[in-house]
Amino acid sequence: MKNTWRFTDREMNYVREVLDSGFGSGTSGSMNNRFEQAFAAKVGAKYAVTFNAGTSTLHAALDAVGVGYGDEVITSPLTVISNLDVILAQNAVPVFADINPDTFNIDPNDVARKITSRTKAIMPISLYGLSCDLDPLIDIGKRNEIAVINDAAEAFGSLYKGQPIAEIADITSYSLENSKHITTGDGGIVVTNNLQYAEKMRKFGSLGYAALKATDGRIRSNKDIFQNPNYKRHDAFGYNYRMPEVAAAIGLAQTERMDFFLNLRTDIAQMFLQAAREADYLVPQHVPLGYHNSYWTVAMRYQRNDVSWQDFRSKYLDFGGDGIYACWALLYQETLVTSGEWKKRCPPLYNNVHFPPCQNAELVQPQIMQFVNNYGSSSEVEIQVEALYKTIRYFQ
Repeated sequence: MKNTWRFTDREMNYVREVLDSGFGSGTSGSMNNRFEQAFAAKVGAKYAVTFNAGTSTLHAALDAVGVGYGDEVITSPLTVISNLDVILAQNAVPVFADINPDTFNIDPNDVARKITSRTKAIMPISLYGLSCDLDPLIDIGKRNEIAVINDAAEAFGSLYKGQPIAEIADITSYSLENSKHITTGDGGIVVTNNLQYAEKMRKFGSLGYAALKATDGRIRSNKDIFQNPNYKRHDAFGYNYRMPEVAAAIGLAQTERMDFFLNLRTDIAQMFLQAAREADYLVPQHVPLGYHNSYWTVAMRYQRNDVSWQDFRSKYLDFGGDGIYACWALLYQETLVTSGEWKKRCPPLYNNVHFPPCQNAELVQPQIMQFVNNYGSSSEVEIQVEALYKTIRYFQ
C-alpha cells in the first residue's frame, strides 16, 4: 500500500522552505519549533519536544522522571519491543502488569498490585488508538509519588472520558512512524505540562546542551556564545535524538491536517466494524463510555476454534484483502527475553529477575486481528470490507 496520498502541496511547500533556508539542522532552524508549537496547541499540552523516533521519546521520558539503576517501571507486555528496550537502556527493571481482556490495555488493579518501594514510573500503552484507563493510574501515581508516562504512539486524537489524553498523564509520547495517524516518515514527539520535564527531555535528546530550553531546541540562535574558549556547552547527559528540519516540516503540515486523517480513519473503522457484526466470533476492542478510539488499526479478538486464525486470514487474502496484522508476541515471550540475552546488559541487576505470566495477555494476544485502515479514502477500503464480508460468509 502506497502512502503518497498522505502528502500534499502543504508538505512540499514546508520542505521547500527548509531547503531554501540553507537546510539548517534542528539546532539552528525554526521548523522544529513551529512543529512543536502547533502540535502542543492541537493536543492541548503546554510543551512539546520532537525526536527522531517514538522509541527516543520514551527513553527521554523515563530519564526525565528520574528512572535509573535498579528502579522498577511497570508496563504492559502487550506492546512493541521498544518499551522494554528503553527500560533496559536506563538499567531499570521491567515489571509487567496484566491487561483488561476487553480493552487490551493495562489493568490498573494489577498495576496497583505490582507497586513496590522501587517503582519509579508507570508506562501504560494506549493500544491501537484507545486510551488506557488513566484516572486510576494517575491516582496510583499520585499516592505513591510515581510518574505516569502514557505511550500514545497509536492514539493521536483519542479521548478519555471526553478529555484529550495529552492533558492527563505526566508525559504523553507519540510516534510519527510511517503507519501512524500523522507521520514524518520516522520520528516522535512528546508532550507534557511540566516545565522541568520538558527541559530535561529537550536536553536528553540533544546531547545535553546547556543553552536548550523547554520551548526552544535551537542551540545556535546566538552563535557568539560559542566563540569563547572557556564556554562550557554541556550541562546534562544526552543523546543525539534530534528530528531533522525536513522531517519537522512534514510534521507541521500533517499536524495542520490532523483532523482530516483522524476523521478518515474513524470512518473507515466503522465500515470494518459493521462487517464484523455478521460474525459473533469477531469481538472488537471494547470502547468504554466517554472514550474516543482513533483507530490506528481496527483490532478484534478472533474467537473461533473450528477455523484457525491463519486460515481465516488466508481466505481474506484470497478474496482481495490487503492482510490482517497479528499482534506482537508478549514482551516476556520474545526471544531476547526467553534466551536470557537481555540479562547480559546488567547481570548483577537482572540475573534474579523473572516474569510471572500475565494470564489475560496470554489469552488475548494470539487472538488479536488488526485490520488495516490507513487508506486515502473510504472508497478505497470498500474492496477490503467486501473481502471481510466474503470471508465471514465463506466460513458460515
